[in-house]
Amino acid sequence: MTISSRLLRSTALALALVAGSAMAADTVPKAFTATYQVLKDGEPLGEATVTLKATSGGQFEYANSTKGTSGLAAMLGANVDEVSHFRWSSLVPEAVSYDYSMTASIKSKQRHLKVDWNSKQVSVDDNGKSFGYAATPGMVERNTLPLALGVALRAGHQQIALPVAVKQEVENQQFKVSGKEKVQVPAGSFDAVRIDRVDADRGFNAWYVPAKFPVPVKLAQKDGGNLTMQLVSYSGK
Repeated sequence: MTISSRLLRSTALALALVAGSAMAADTVPKAFTATYQVLKDGEPLGEATVTLKATSGGQFEYANSTKGTSGLAAMLGANVDEVSHFRWSSLVPEAVSYDYSMTASIKSKQRHLKVDWNSKQVSVDDNGKSFGYAATPGMVERNTLPLALGVALRAGHQQIALPVAVKQEVENQQFKVSGKEKVQVPAGSFDAVRIDRVDADRGFNAWYVPAKFPVPVKLAQKDGGNLTMQLVSYSGK
């Protein structure tokens, strides 16, 4: 190989690396705050605030705080807080820890999940009951799943497979873009991309505007209750 050929090849490789880094920088979201209206069976239930911010050691915090403001949820003072810590791995928010806390006047519930990537083990404490299982590289958990889907859609993926850490195992969940739909939410009217879970009948549907938001403008989920989240506002860098 001639010197000029080596130079051209080295230059092409450098440009490819720069382009890849730029794409990653554009795809991975910066700090943001999003607020949602939460509905149950179509009736107002509460308000949710979702935030993303960088922490220390190259990690990030993704939090979802839901306050019951209507109906029975307001009467019981029901609030749910979910806090995830993760690291970006190939544009996936790979799980480090996840904390869930539900408080109400009549009961409370907590779950703590932690991933030891040195031993590749997941440990879970669910209201005093302990579980453990092997971790899977690129694994997310239930709280960061909508963020992972949004980043994948922004990168142009139409079919997405994600290992998701749940209470006692890692589920390999499959999602697919089913088309574009007009969506009306408190934040406005959007031409959104609809994505559905297709590996199981879990009733998960989400609508994204990937060029504008890394999180859904609308999310409907039947697992754990017939809940819908609709975007009210979004502010980010």
